[in-house]
Amino acid sequence: MTIDLGAIVANYRRLQSELAGVECAAVVKADAYGLGVAHVAPVLERAGCRHFFVATFDEGVELRGIVDAEIEIAVLNGLPPGAADDYRHHRLLPVLNSLAEIDEFAASARTSGLSQPAILHCDTGMNRLGLEGSEVDALAAKPGRLAGIEVRTIMSHLACAEEPDHPLSRDQLARFGRCLAGLPAAPASLANSSGIFLGSDYHFQLGRPGVALYGANPTPGRPNPMREVVNLQARVLQVRDVDSPQTVGYGATYPVSSPRRIATISMGYADGFPRSLSNRGQVALGDTTVPVIGRVSMDMSAIDVGELGSETCQSGDLVTVIGGPRPLEVVAAEAGTIANEILTRLGHRYERMYRPVELASTS
Repeated sequence: MTIDLGAIVANYRRLQSELAGVECAAVVKADAYGLGVAHVAPVLERAGCRHFFVATFDEGVELRGIVDAEIEIAVLNGLPPGAADDYRHHRLLPVLNSLAEIDEFAASARTSGLSQPAILHCDTGMNRLGLEGSEVDALAAKPGRLAGIEVRTIMSHLACAEEPDHPLSRDQLARFGRCLAGLPAAPASLANSSGIFLGSDYHFQLGRPGVALYGANPTPGRPNPMREVVNLQARVLQVRDVDSPQTVGYGATYPVSSPRRIATISMGYADGFPRSLSNRGQVALGDTTVPVIGRVSMDMSAIDVGELGSETCQSGDLVTVIGGPRPLEVVAAEAGTIANEILTRLGHRYERMYRPVELASTS
């Protein structure tokens, strides 16, 4: 697996450009979407990123050991009970998702005698995390509940930003405006990767891209404005000739109807190659795409190379699974999922090679 760090930096700058002067954060949760936060975060920091978002407290602690002490790290999953002192010790910002979390963090701040930074999250239609409308109203009526908390940002999250004409995005934008009107003045953040491309109404003071940094298309149905980050290859273990009435793989789900040439590759669902690609996925040998046949097993998959010449595919050759003629979005669509899931499920058995940031791309 080759991971192009220069492409990640280029994607960050492309998103900065789209934000047109609005500050750009980076979401590096789930080990930078499976690509290695220890490699990804430093190049983003050097590119000028000063705001990072992770999902869990442990991810925040790990990131704090990687980036500069002045970098802001926010933890999206909120404040676990009794964890306020731990957040303060590691200089992490909890994203406060409820009045109970606000009250606990404020009480801890008052006890310490020090104002503590945090982010407030308002739910505007995702119905996942965040202050409900009634909680925003209660907080607006009693702003003293925030005493001791330095509100760095007020955020919400778009549910349907990938669909530019979906009416929920405009509804969420309006609801977010009402939340901001009732809360103390602070920078606001609404736009995720796709939200950045919905226009300046959604930008506020902080963009919050995630998967687009790693090469996924934030504008489905249009050309991908992001550079490719991941190139994933698997090795051919064995090639054999088969004929009817033989079958291929577990469950005999692929009956051989005529003489075929079958190659077995060293990649299966334990490596993040989804089982849903059984009898429907594809890989590439050079510029030629060939089908996955039979069920994807834990460590191996079979491909049909019968249309290629006998010398084209041999034991030891490499096939491309993601990248080049196999764009990330195409692989995800064939698997019936999204690019985020494909990236975050990539296993750790690959030899990972990080392509460094070229000096010219950092200027």
